[in-house]
Amino acid sequence: MAKSEAYNMDCMEALKEFPDKYFDLAVVDPPYGIKAAKYTRGGKQYGHSVAPSADYGCATWDNAPPDNEYFNELRRVSKNQIVWGANHFISRFPMDSSCWVVWDKENGDNGYADCELAWTSFTCAVRIFRFRWQGMLQGDMKHKETRIHVTQKPVALYTWLYERFAKPGDKILDTHLGSGSSRIAAYEMGLDFTGYEINKVIFDLEEERFKNHTAQMNLFIDWREE
Repeated sequence: MAKSEAYNMDCMEALKEFPDKYFDLAVVDPPYGIKAAKYTRGGKQYGHSVAPSADYGCATWDNAPPDNEYFNELRRVSKNQIVWGANHFISRFPMDSSCWVVWDKENGDNGYADCELAWTSFTCAVRIFRFRWQGMLQGDMKHKETRIHVTQKPVALYTWLYERFAKPGDKILDTHLGSGSSRIAAYEMGLDFTGYEINKVIFDLEEERFKNHTAQMNLFIDWREE
């Protein structure tokens, strides 16, 4: 059975313990360095949405992207990488990529970005994933996700990534776990997963979310097997 492990610690300290190319794929969403706190008012997101924004807490952690040491270590411990937000810090990458991933958020006319970009170490063509992520409106309203993080990404996005860039038995790494969407998707697909989150408040929220999700999945499996 695939393992799913998450740790409340600095990923830079943790990665030192792994040998070269230990992970098959690192899918990471590090701070972009865009000072995300400026997109909040008293901890609340704002845009041009009519619906009230949720309170996700202060986002001062996004004042600067990781330094070169982080990216060097990431490439050392993983065979392939997918890095969200790399358009904000592309100067930290030593090589070009033919395969960028585009997430079209279909979020309408507001102050937020129309899409997000991820640099990858793969050599295929550019790929696009369309999934609505606009306040209360989501691409899969039947399985609507509760947001617990200001930069949370949908589980469906990580499922799509794993389907295209991972294979059964792969070891997956996430150095900035955040809301844990990457972990949930890996669990559902039976992939080995290791994640790190340095913020204790966010880590506890992620753990609660993951436990609730897996409990629901186990109840569904038990019901199907009766």
